[in-house]
Amino acid sequence: MKSNKILLALFSVLIFTSSYTQVSTKKAVAFNNANVQYMGRIGFNDSCANFYWSGSSVTVKVKGTTSIKATLADNLGNNYYYVIVDNKEPVKIKLNKGKANHELVSNLDDKLHTIQLFKLTNTDNGITSIFNFEIDADGQIVKPNKLSTRKIEFFGNSITCGHGVDVPMGKADAGTPEFFNNYKAYAATTARYFNAQYHCTAKSGIGVMVSWFNQIMPEIYDRIDPNDSTSKWDFSNYQSDIVVVNLFQNDSWLVNQPQHVEFKAKFGKEKPTQEFIINAYANFIKTLRSKYPKANIICCLGNMDATKEGSKWPSYIEVAVASLKDKKIATHFFAYKNTPGHPKVPEQQAMADDLISFISKNYWH
Repeated sequence: MKSNKILLALFSVLIFTSSYTQVSTKKAVAFNNANVQYMGRIGFNDSCANFYWSGSSVTVKVKGTTSIKATLADNLGNNYYYVIVDNKEPVKIKLNKGKANHELVSNLDDKLHTIQLFKLTNTDNGITSIFNFEIDADGQIVKPNKLSTRKIEFFGNSITCGHGVDVPMGKADAGTPEFFNNYKAYAATTARYFNAQYHCTAKSGIGVMVSWFNQIMPEIYDRIDPNDSTSKWDFSNYQSDIVVVNLFQNDSWLVNQPQHVEFKAKFGKEKPTQEFIINAYANFIKTLRSKYPKANIICCLGNMDATKEGSKWPSYIEVAVASLKDKKIATHFFAYKNTPGHPKVPEQQAMADDLISFISKNYWH
C-alpha cells in the first residue's frame, strides 16, 4: 500500500511537471512592445491597442517560433481581418464577439517571418482590441523592417473602405461585413504599389455636408475613435506626403432626398445651393490643408454615378479647388464604372491603376 502511495505521488509530480513545461513553452509579447509595428490611427491605453478605422494594421517580425497567436477582443463580432505571412496570399479570419486567443499562423520554420494583421471591414463594424501576441518561449519578436518614408492618407466613403469588393461580378451589391475588403480597394492597392505608409480615414455612407447617419467627415476627420468627439488625433504623428480625398458621392444622393432625416437635420426644407455645396467642399479642403501644410492634396471623385456623364459634382469640386489658389491641390476624377452597386475587385483595380498613373506622373516617380 505504501509503495502505491509513493508511485501515485511520483505520478502526480510528473503530471504537474508536464503541465508546467507545456505552459512554459509559450510566452506573451505585449501589444506595446517596441518591435510591434502599427499602421493607421490606432488608439492606445494601458492594456491594449484599439483598431477603429478600415485598413488599420499591425505587423510583427518573428524568429525561432513555430506559431504565433494574438489575444484579441472585438466588441461586436463583425470584423474580418487578413493574416498576411511574408507577403504571401492572405488568409481571412473572422473575430467573434468577446476576447479570445487567435492562432494567426502555425508550422513556421526557424527563419525570419513577417506577419501582418489587416482590418478589412468598415469603420462602423466595431472596435478590435489587441492585448498581446503569443510565441514559443525560445522565439523572438525582432525589430521590424524600416517603414517607407513615403506616406499617403485617404479620406473617403464606402468606395474607399471597400464596401462590397468581394461580391462576385454580376451579383447583387452587398454591404455586409464578409464582403468588405479594404485591402483590395483602390486606396490600399495604391499605397502598396508605392510601398508607402497607409492611413485610411474613411467610413461607409459619409459625406462632406450630409451623410446617411448623423456624422459628416468634417466632424470626424480629426478623431482616433470616430464615435468619440474627445478622441483627437495628433496630426504631427503622421504628416502625409499625399492626401487623397474621395468624397461627395453620398452628398450627391442625399441633397435630392428632402424627406430624409439627415437632409432635414442639415438643410431644413431647402436644397443647398451650388454656392453652398462648393463652399462646403472648399472649407473642408482648407481644413485639411491646415493639418497637412506641405502635402500634395488630390481631390478625387468616383467611380460611381457622381462622375456619370452630365453630373455637376466634378465641376463643384473643380470650382472649389480653383477658389483655393493652391498649386499643391489637384483634381482627378475616376471614370463612371457604369455597373450597378459598389465597385468590385476589377473596378477597384481600375481605379488604383488610374490613380497610380496620376501619382507617378505628378509626384512619385
